[in-house]
Amino acid sequence: MMDSIIEGDIQKIESRVKAEFFAGKNVLVTGGAGFIGSWLCDVLASIGAQVTAVDNLSTGRIKNIEHLCSNNQFQLIEKDVCVFKNSKKFDLIFHMAAHASPDEYMLYPIETLLTSALGTQNIAELARKNDAPLLFASTSEVYGDAEIVPTPEFYWGKVNPIGPRSCYDEGKRFAEALLMAYSKQYGLDVRLPRIFNTYGPRLREDGFYGRAISRFISQALTEKPITVYGDGKQTRSFCYITDTVTALMLLASDNDAKGEVVNVGNTQEATILEIAEKIREATGSESVIEFYPLPKDDPKRRCPNISKLEELVCWKPKVSFQEGLKKTVLWFSK
Repeated sequence: MMDSIIEGDIQKIESRVKAEFFAGKNVLVTGGAGFIGSWLCDVLASIGAQVTAVDNLSTGRIKNIEHLCSNNQFQLIEKDVCVFKNSKKFDLIFHMAAHASPDEYMLYPIETLLTSALGTQNIAELARKNDAPLLFASTSEVYGDAEIVPTPEFYWGKVNPIGPRSCYDEGKRFAEALLMAYSKQYGLDVRLPRIFNTYGPRLREDGFYGRAISRFISQALTEKPITVYGDGKQTRSFCYITDTVTALMLLASDNDAKGEVVNVGNTQEATILEIAEKIREATGSESVIEFYPLPKDDPKRRCPNISKLEELVCWKPKVSFQEGLKKTVLWFSK
């Protein structure tokens, strides 16, 4: 069964998107067992789309979508996105597959690069043959250690091309360039949201460095030390999952978004130390905060300029950090 918190949030997403646009369509979601991908699968199946999820479960979790496996609107194909083939006619593709956590992509840099490069080319070819719009989950990481904050889409970024994060940063940058080339050469309908930090139920809590909110909550609930890297003064802006998924679905369904690169995120910026302290307070934990050396090339600030998204699809984040954190803590505590 689906968790009641997630079920209520899915209903809120449904009320904000164009359900009639997706109903009856064959939709492919790569990375469908992942954090954001599984939420997309839930909403799409709920509003009447025929959903095919592709995931090799290297980072995705089967428990995220097991409740859908008995749903006639849903099919899971356990396959690497780099070699996935299918004869079904898809009307729309959400390409979400990636190693998104620093812990994962630093451990598997080659797989991370190949997923962004070969995986994206494979899915682009599938979209071209199906004449299907392709929404690609890019990332705020393409900006690197940004010198302009809040960061607009026209900023080219400050990225170390051979640093420890480059397998993810440069992989996503290549994928963006490849898809824009497909758009220019073949007329492929591509939409490129650059997703900033997103949190909420189903966000993986394992790992030492990545996915700070879920890790902090897990540590606080178990009274373990909360691990902060550096002095904790680096900033992030966290967007609750329902707002992120709503934005992606609005971009997928709006014709004006064709060929556009758009930031998706929340503009409420906070330091990592402030986040850790808020989580300790929200959980009633007595966990101590421990500091560890800051990894190389870790961005000092991260906050999006979302004016383009607001103008394009009339979207603004609706869930405050306080409200989203409360839901996320409750979900993890269960």
